[in-house]
Amino acid sequence: MCNNECDAATEELAHPPELMFDIEGRNPTTFWQSTSWKKYPKPLQVNITLSWNKTIELTDDIVLTFESGRPEQMVLEKSLDYGRTWTPYQFYATDCLDAFTMEPKTANDLTQQTLLDIICTEDYSRGYVWKNDKTVRFEIKDRFALFAGPRLHNMASLYGQLDTTKNLRDFFTITDLRIRLLKPATGATMVDENNLSRYFYAISDIKVQGRCKCNLHANSCVFDKGKLGCECEHNTTGPDCSRCKKHYHGRAWSVGSYLPIPKGTANISRVCDNAMLRCQNGGTCHHHQRCHCSPGFTGILCERARCQGPGDCDDQLSGQASLHHHPIGHQRTLTLVVFPLLFV
Repeated sequence: MCNNECDAATEELAHPPELMFDIEGRNPTTFWQSTSWKKYPKPLQVNITLSWNKTIELTDDIVLTFESGRPEQMVLEKSLDYGRTWTPYQFYATDCLDAFTMEPKTANDLTQQTLLDIICTEDYSRGYVWKNDKTVRFEIKDRFALFAGPRLHNMASLYGQLDTTKNLRDFFTITDLRIRLLKPATGATMVDENNLSRYFYAISDIKVQGRCKCNLHANSCVFDKGKLGCECEHNTTGPDCSRCKKHYHGRAWSVGSYLPIPKGTANISRVCDNAMLRCQNGGTCHHHQRCHCSPGFTGILCERARCQGPGDCDDQLSGQASLHHHPIGHQRTLTLVVFPLLFV
């Protein structure tokens, strides 16, 4: 794997896609490599699609490590609907105006008000690179820092924004990523048409760090039958714990809250089910949705005495509803094993 010659039919010269996700630190470095630009001037374009079949919340920068020069033009795209539709995350180019008719910016130019803007950056698109200058990033932490401070010391501020600003939470949420490689590194203003085999894409590593989106209703996410899934709590169900279990509609489903730190708030939907005898003090469950209370009692589960006058409630309450509150805790952060990997 220590040369640039690529032949998929020969094991010693093959550079298949899985080499973007194998063990780091091997010597020599292993990498995926595209075909060379032999059909110039026809564009050499490659799409790399990463699919999890699960909603993921990003927690750290997306990092691509190139063994070729970093692309002179590239787009990172995201999907929130399992690849049916795509929107740009960020544009990359040596000349943003020429490539995408966009003024060049960096993540450091963003503010709290412009955090959701899609920008084009020239920071990661220089041609042939030196040893320590191989990466292309999508800066998640720099965007977090706009609310949490430069060292992310005020996470309560960030979590508060994520709780209350739907578009902000969605911005860091994906089901799929697509890397559109549009123009390889040339290292010069002109393409050497006599040596087109030198132009190609090669990636040794892709890092995407995140956690399963479970709407703060699960503490773990596991593989089951080849698929990621939340181990839902708080009477919720679904791939993302995004709905109440059957008969658990004593209150409408809602996403859990990050606050207060560190345990958050579960927003549990309570059960109303005759078989489980959860309506208190002789109340009966009506259509699995609400309790009809006996005379003298009130409340969602008939847990409170209905007072007729001063002092009447002192001895009437025969039982309190057993309402357990399960703290959220922290959702486990996963370094994602990317599968399947598709090339278009």
